[in-house]
Amino acid sequence: MALKAVHVSDVPNLDQVPDNVALDFCATRFCNGVNGDSDEVKGSFKFPKFVVMGHRGTGMNMLQSPDKRMKSIKENTILAFNAATSLPLDFIEFDVQVTKDECPVIFHDNFILTQEKDLIVQKRVTDLSLEEFLSYGPQKEPGKVGKPMFRKLKDGRIFEWKFDDQIDYEEEQLSHILQVILQVVFKHAKDRPIFFSSFQPDAALLIRKLQSTYPVFFLTNGGAQNYTDVRRGSLDEAIKVCMVGGLQGIVSEVKAIFKNPGVLARIKECKLSLVTYGELNNVPEVVFLQRLMGVEGVIVDLVEEITEAVTDLISNVNGEEESLFGEDGKMILKTKLEISKDELSFLFTKLIPELIQSN
Repeated sequence: MALKAVHVSDVPNLDQVPDNVALDFCATRFCNGVNGDSDEVKGSFKFPKFVVMGHRGTGMNMLQSPDKRMKSIKENTILAFNAATSLPLDFIEFDVQVTKDECPVIFHDNFILTQEKDLIVQKRVTDLSLEEFLSYGPQKEPGKVGKPMFRKLKDGRIFEWKFDDQIDYEEEQLSHILQVILQVVFKHAKDRPIFFSSFQPDAALLIRKLQSTYPVFFLTNGGAQNYTDVRRGSLDEAIKVCMVGGLQGIVSEVKAIFKNPGVLARIKECKLSLVTYGELNNVPEVVFLQRLMGVEGVIVDLVEEITEAVTDLISNVNGEEESLFGEDGKMILKTKLEISKDELSFLFTKLIPELIQSN
């Protein structure tokens, strides 16, 4: 189980994080807290504006892709986070797991693969000690070579660099894992705006019970995959999870929103925030359309290209010069945007269906 944590992009310019470092800086965008007038999250939560988030830093790695942008910087690393700070992002999304000896680590896949005697072997990250985990990949010590790393795709192909998201956790074990993560967050978060999200319903509900400082969102692919837990099977189930547990919002695969746009009204009626993720969010027109539909934020991989393209789209609407960024370089979207009926019809009836089909 990988708990998702979305984190503002103001990270120090470091290639490595020193041991026992304390990060003392204030997030410039939301220094007064996510609610503005309260340190505690109560009831509904709304972002103060449309937000763009860097997926695992500057974008996830797609090792099978011929597009060099999808693998130029290793995901979920300090290098990726630092590179993202040069762009007008509001948040950085990253993944947190806890090792066997109770150390939170930033890593996406549940399993880590390596090669031993010409055989590919895998181990679950949560079954490794921190020392074992750090023995994989590049090493800090000059001349020291780490174990080679591989990634297994859902179709079975293996690339050097498996996915199992069906595991069930006992509440006591899950609570302990989340408390380990929360201890680190409370120690180092300072005034940074943060929200948690998880594909595991019980994890999302439990972290909401354990703390009331940060918003908690439920992650869902909207029914694109079958799960034994029915709560993970649709956006309607995601809404139920949020309402039962007092969660603040949903992070959905973007295709689920376009396949079932009527769900947006129900999400708004329940006073839930909505953020999307997925490969379609690397298409500027798709991001722009979501802004018009009322989606509050997007998680993207092609960070630089999307922020630049969305700027152009906003500026060229009806020939008006509207800027996406203020003088300080921070992202600002106008509250009133207009688009012709013909353009909107084209997006809904032609472009979006074609993109969903091709992906």
